[in-house]
Amino acid sequence: MIEYQNLNEPVYIKVKQMILNGELKQGEKIVQEKIADLLGVSRTPLMRALLALENEYLVESIPRRGMFVRSIGEKELFDIYVCREALEGMAARLLATSKDTEAVLKLKQCFDSFTGVDEIDIDTYTRADERFHSILIKLTGNTPLDKIYFFGNIHDKVIKRGLLRKPEETLEEHIKIIGAIEKGEPELAEKYAREHIKNSRILLLNQ
Repeated sequence: MIEYQNLNEPVYIKVKQMILNGELKQGEKIVQEKIADLLGVSRTPLMRALLALENEYLVESIPRRGMFVRSIGEKELFDIYVCREALEGMAARLLATSKDTEAVLKLKQCFDSFTGVDEIDIDTYTRADERFHSILIKLTGNTPLDKIYFFGNIHDKVIKRGLLRKPEETLEEHIKIIGAIEKGEPELAEKYAREHIKNSRILLLNQ
């Protein structure tokens, strides 16, 4: 039960977590009375939370049927990867231009523990991979870029595909991106970042 005085934000956070962790599945109808009872809140903060999540394309209102967890199809996921290719390429270029040594250090820390390892743990690497792609955008300090990227990142989590390619393949690509950023080579950093996402997008298309 949620006990915060201002209920709007905690209700929003909780319902969002329920979608991301699969408690509420794609295409499932959101029974507002049930969710409100579960959280121990009234319908008002829940409705406000659902409206916020609708703006994030995580839920959708269908006339005369109610509110549903939004289903994300193969084409939309493919389109998200097209956008990610452009956005992450831009982020890598910006970071390479800024020559921010602290940013480079944070990017390196994502994968330091995997260097020279014979067998990489998939779960640990998946978390490192998610962190790398998230902070690659955030470290630019470009708020509009971060907000635009947010939607694709969230939808990727909803799909729950995990890693599309083996760590042994993508680790080298990550290192190349970081290396180009560290050397202050914007064109190369963007090229490597775009190729990294494109490789996954091509694999997604062929599945």
